[in-house]
Amino acid sequence: MIYLPGICQHRGRLEVYNFIVSEITTNLPLLSKANDQTTYGKFNQWAAHALLAKVYLNAGVYTGTAAWDKCITECDAIINSGVGFGLEASQSSVFATENQNSKEIIFAIPFDEKFTADGANAFALHMESLEPENQATYNFQYSPWGGICAIPQFINTFDSDDSRLKNNWIQGQQYTLAGVPINGSLGAYTGKPLNYINVVPGVDSTEEVHGFRLGKFEYKQGALLGLSNDFPLFRYADVLMMKAESMLRSGDANGAALLVTQVRQRNFTANPAKATVTGVDLQKGSTYDYGLRNHLNTTHEGGADIQYGRFLDELAWEFNTEGRRRQDLIRFGVYTQKSWLSHSPNGNYRTLLPLPRQEVVKNTNLKQNTGY
Repeated sequence: MIYLPGICQHRGRLEVYNFIVSEITTNLPLLSKANDQTTYGKFNQWAAHALLAKVYLNAGVYTGTAAWDKCITECDAIINSGVGFGLEASQSSVFATENQNSKEIIFAIPFDEKFTADGANAFALHMESLEPENQATYNFQYSPWGGICAIPQFINTFDSDDSRLKNNWIQGQQYTLAGVPINGSLGAYTGKPLNYINVVPGVDSTEEVHGFRLGKFEYKQGALLGLSNDFPLFRYADVLMMKAESMLRSGDANGAALLVTQVRQRNFTANPAKATVTGVDLQKGSTYDYGLRNHLNTTHEGGADIQYGRFLDELAWEFNTEGRRRQDLIRFGVYTQKSWLSHSPNGNYRTLLPLPRQEVVKNTNLKQNTGY
């Protein structure tokens, strides 16, 4: 676990932590208990429990003192709520264009292309990941400009029978809506097959075929600059996994394994036996082969030395593309210790982000975080 250096900084984070916990616990009873369209996209009691569980999950990082028992209590409040939360039969249902009725979503950020037609505040994941010629695949109204892709080291950790490998990542030869193979239109691959491969030479040396593209959220035919998929900030699978991690770190590895298996089961329908994990499995290191991996450097750091690294892998397989990897890597002590692709460790202070310069300039009482 990585903690912040310096007594002053440490006390500052503890003060913020206590304030946030107090705000949530004080106001939670004032929120609605309903879980329906009247509370969708609004904070109800269950969203507050999920937020509080997330704060407690990371308490060891924020304050130096873990709060696993408190995290479990908040997760149980949702699990035992009786208001209809549960896992979807297919993970893809959570990320469909019309996902507002998903029983797995506890709190979502609503998006609708009708209100982001000009691109302002648009959820433009498709534009940011796919290549220009993919416009013909989905009949998009605009040409994608992107290139955001998966790190090959991560893709290599997937079991081939895990449906998330296929459903979360756009890969291989690309086709038009009519099934005609698409050729590239940029750089060295102009006129050559647009075939996404699990290779990324580095952030400074790539072509348009390099890397599997983000495909977890459904891309609707004819989509505008923004998608209409609501973004699930908290979902039921996250609650199960937060409880599982807290149980694992509290000594109940077998109980944690039952919850992880529950989340995995929908992803191994072709080979159900592979869905089952044991407490022993979750106490193993990571299968991720960390290390630099680009056209300039190749190193192998492995992941076997990461405590509960297999659980960290489970979090990545389930929650990729959901904006939580940095937080998880910090909690597992990996963020400032391991290398990947073109990234090298560069100081423990980076577990804290810098204060915006313009805010520091405006307010002389603010002190920039150490290292920046």
